[in-house]
Amino acid sequence: MTDTRATTHLYPAHDLAICTDANTAVERITAIYERSAQAIRDRFHAFARGEDCSEDLSACYPYLGITVDPKTLVSDARPAWGTVAYPGVYGTTLTRPDLFRDYYRVQIERLLHYHNSPVVVGVSNRPIPLPFVVEASTVDITPEQARALGGAFTLPDLAQIDDSIANGTYRPIGDEPQPLSMFTAERVDLALQRLYHYTATHPKHFQRFVLFTNYQRYVDEFAALGRKLMEDGNDEGYIRFVEPGDTEHELGTPAPDDSHRIKGLPQMPAYHLVREDRLGVTLVNIGVGPSNAKTITDHLAVLRPHCWMMIGHCGGLRRSQQLGDYVLAHAYVRDDHVLDQDLPPWVPVPPIAEIQVALQEAVARITGLSGADMKSRMRTGTVVSTDDRNWELKYQALYSRFNQSRAIAIDMESATIAANGFRLRVPYGTLLCVSDKPLHGELKLRGMANLFYRQRVSQHLDIGMEAVRLLRESGVEALHSRKLRSFDEPAFR
Repeated sequence: MTDTRATTHLYPAHDLAICTDANTAVERITAIYERSAQAIRDRFHAFARGEDCSEDLSACYPYLGITVDPKTLVSDARPAWGTVAYPGVYGTTLTRPDLFRDYYRVQIERLLHYHNSPVVVGVSNRPIPLPFVVEASTVDITPEQARALGGAFTLPDLAQIDDSIANGTYRPIGDEPQPLSMFTAERVDLALQRLYHYTATHPKHFQRFVLFTNYQRYVDEFAALGRKLMEDGNDEGYIRFVEPGDTEHELGTPAPDDSHRIKGLPQMPAYHLVREDRLGVTLVNIGVGPSNAKTITDHLAVLRPHCWMMIGHCGGLRRSQQLGDYVLAHAYVRDDHVLDQDLPPWVPVPPIAEIQVALQEAVARITGLSGADMKSRMRTGTVVSTDDRNWELKYQALYSRFNQSRAIAIDMESATIAANGFRLRVPYGTLLCVSDKPLHGELKLRGMANLFYRQRVSQHLDIGMEAVRLLRESGVEALHSRKLRSFDEPAFR
C-alpha cells in the first residue's frame, strides 16, 4: 500500500484525513461541504441584517486526493474508468454531496480497489462562491448591499472555470496534482445553476438516460405518457413524473391541475420519468440550433448520465427516402462550428456500438419491420448538422459538399450533441425522422407537416423509450467504453 502521508504536502488542501473506506470518505466530504455552506448562509443572513462582515470567511470546497505508486497501476486491460494511467499524485475539489453521494462513493471504491492506496479528504484552498450556495433574491438586500457583496463574499471567478481537463489541454504546473475528475467543483456548481435556469427543473430530478428533441410535439407526447404511467401504473419502475417548475406527479395519484404548473416555459424545458435508482428518462426540448445543443450538453455532462440520444426531425437528402423514414447516424459532418475551439473539426466522432445496436433493435421492435423492409424505412449513414437554418438558399454551394460526404440527412443539432458527448465522455446516439426533402422539392408545408407529425411522433418516441429500456436491461457498464478515453484520462467516470 502506498504511504500517502509522505505526499500530503503536495495537495492544495489542509486538515487532510486518510480514508481507506469509501463510505468514510464520503461522510467526511459531506461534513466539510455542509460546514462551509452553512458558514456562507449564516454570514449572508448577517450581512443582510446590516451586521459587520469584514472578517475573513473560511468556507472552502472539500478536496479528494490519492497517491498512486508505480506498483499499484493497473497494467493489463485497464478498465474504462476508475483508474489512473500513470503513477503520481492526483486530486480534485468536490461539491454538492447531496446530489453526488452515490457517484462519489462508487468512484472512490474503484480507486481503493484498483490502486490499493488510501485516499485523503480535506479542506481545499478554493472558497465556495456565494451564488453557488445562496440566491441573493431569497433575502431582501439593498442596492448598496448588492454592490458590497464582493467585499464580504467570494464570487465566481471565471479564470478558475473552464473545460481544459475535458478538452485534453490541461497541464499541471510544477508539483500540482494531476486531476481526478474532468470537472472542478466550481465548474460543476456553475453547470447546476445553469441547468435549473435553462430547464426550470432542479438537477436532482435529472435521470441517467437523456433524450433530446427539437420539436414541441415530442414533449407533448412524452408528457402525456408520463401522466398516464403515473395514473395507470407501470412495470418499468417509474415512481414520479416531473415537469418544469418542479411540478411532481407521484405514482398512483391524479395529475396536478394547471395551477401547479409554471405559466411560461423556459428556454429548454425538461421533463423527467423518475426511477428510484435514477435510471429513468429525462426528455429535454432543446429547440432549434447548435447553440442550444452545446449549452445544454455542456452543463448536463456534470451529472454524468449514462447516455444521451437525439430523437428529432431532419431533412432527407436522398431521393429514395420517404417522409417518415428513420435515419440512424453513424457519422457526422460538423458544419455547426460551435465546438470547433473545444474539439477541432478534424477529430472523428465515432459511433457508439452499444447505442447503435439498441436504436436499431428498438426500431425493429416498435415498427415490426425486418429485412429489406427495415432497410428501406431506416437508413444508416452520415448526418450533416449546420448552423444555418436557411441552408436551402445555398443549394449550389452545398450540393457538392453533401455529395462528397455521402450525407443522407441534415439537421442543426445532432452533430453538436454527438461531438459534445465524445468530448465530455457521455455515450451518444442519433435517430432522426425525415420530415421533408428540400433537395427534391418536398418542402415542409403546413398541412403535410401536421399529418406527418400525427403519424410519426408517437412511434418515434416509443422507439427512443424502447432503446432506453434495452440499454438499461443490458447493463450500463457496457456503455462506458474505452473509445471515449484519452491518454491521461481522469479516473472519475
